[in-house]
Amino acid sequence: MKKSTLLLLSIFVFSCTSNTIFEKPKNLIPKDSMIDLLVDMQLAVGARSGKNLDGKYGLDYMPLVYEKYRIDSARFTESSFYYSTDIDHYTKILKTVKARLKKMNADNELIVEELDSIKKAKNPKQKIIPLKNDSIIK
Repeated sequence: MKKSTLLLLSIFVFSCTSNTIFEKPKNLIPKDSMIDLLVDMQLAVGARSGKNLDGKYGLDYMPLVYEKYRIDSARFTESSFYYSTDIDHYTKILKTVKARLKKMNADNELIVEELDSIKKAKNPKQKIIPLKNDSIIK
């Protein structure tokens, strides 16, 4: 009985290898477009936590991203699933997305610094409020 259980268990373990080959979906999003799409999706998720120009919070920008790329969530899900089946390839895609987001952030910080320096140059005499001497500390 033990030998037959061990035999069945070993057959089961060795037969469960990953031989599944996934076919490309007919409407696969190209790799370059997928990278652009993922960048825009991350920006949309980040923008959701801030307020827009109208002062509204928590707006969902994802439908606008789908509209921009003329896709729907099903096509994105299929393409994302296909790319994720090759983990090395998908990791490269995600690293590219991360690098682009970091570059965008650095560029944005440079713009903010430049605008701040222009603002300070226009108003060089900022009021400096003198500190009053504290009567307790002498």
